[in-house]
Amino acid sequence: MSKQLQATLDSILKSTVEDSPQVPGVVAMVTDRNGNVYEGAAGVRRLGAPAPMSTDTVFAIFSTTKAITATAALQLVESGQLDLDAPAARYAPAIGQLQVLESVDEQGNARTRPPKTQVTTRQLLTHTGGFGYDFFNENYKRLADAGKQPSVITATRAALQTPLLFDPGERWEYGSNIDWVGQVVEGITGQRLGEVFRQRIFAPLGIEDMTFEIDDRLRARVAGMHARHPDGRLEAMDFELPAKPEVHCGGHGLYGTVGEYMKFIRMWLNDGAGPHGRVLKPETVAMACQRHLDPKLKVTMLPGVIKTLSNDAEFFPGLPKAWSLPFMINEAPAPTGRPAGAQGWAGLANLFYWVDRESGIGGFWATQILPFGDPGSFMGYVNFETATYQAYR
Repeated sequence: MSKQLQATLDSILKSTVEDSPQVPGVVAMVTDRNGNVYEGAAGVRRLGAPAPMSTDTVFAIFSTTKAITATAALQLVESGQLDLDAPAARYAPAIGQLQVLESVDEQGNARTRPPKTQVTTRQLLTHTGGFGYDFFNENYKRLADAGKQPSVITATRAALQTPLLFDPGERWEYGSNIDWVGQVVEGITGQRLGEVFRQRIFAPLGIEDMTFEIDDRLRARVAGMHARHPDGRLEAMDFELPAKPEVHCGGHGLYGTVGEYMKFIRMWLNDGAGPHGRVLKPETVAMACQRHLDPKLKVTMLPGVIKTLSNDAEFFPGLPKAWSLPFMINEAPAPTGRPAGAQGWAGLANLFYWVDRESGIGGFWATQILPFGDPGSFMGYVNFETATYQAYR
């Protein structure tokens, strides 16, 4: 099967970089519980430059950072230091200062009120805390356009101090909730989030090439960012997250390789165990991967309100979806072959992954293209996941 899988997936990567709409380059991998069963790369790291894409290429992994932050929080639940249903302000006092946004006028002037309840860490983990992103929410965009709300990619404290869009627990909306989970983790541990990751997650998993603070060693292997224009044309962009960020943003701030992320996916397939130590207890993994989103609430489509950053996007339209503590759950079998109950998510520059604990497999697909929901990258990923399940079955 491995030779067949290798040839099939190599062909998908090749066609993704060669056929319209092309992507500049892609790295993709599949793992089972024991190790990677496929590693592939195609194309170039940056349009107009000679360096080929390779399996050790470094990516800005954006929101695929979130599940790692959730893992750090789960470790604190295990140790009895974090109560998921206590006010998050107990651990990160600044979140308790935030008001609920009632309206924003055309000049960006906001009218706010106190929240009816205090946000909890469980609500933050399930994206029901009240936060959004300016590229998915029109009111945040108005604040940003008026210069009153810095972008989250600035990695500043001011960028986190956004008003709540609704009272905590009222609905599901994807946003900067997990940045605040990072602040909860820092408040409990007294360490910067990157150091927590290094000691408690990366060391037992053998992860070395993953960081909030990119340096010259990793920068030498970094993939360039690209913009897809409305006419389908691709253009290389100069983009880098702050190398010395004021805040280690637990929602989006990591740089890393696909191979390193596969070690994290394998930990979830192996009930919390890593090659150099345990990250989570098996019972914590089982608990975390259940549905934690309120049954009355739904995971909805992501509306792209800043078209240069995101298209309208949704995984598996028409299928019921929920949220565990680290991941989105598809609650019905997906057209790719992913079974009901499997987990996964994505990153803004068209990075996608899944974790199928039932089947014992997972995968990761990495490109560096904006806006999110890029047709070339996303369809390549769908074909990649579908072919993997066809080979396994």
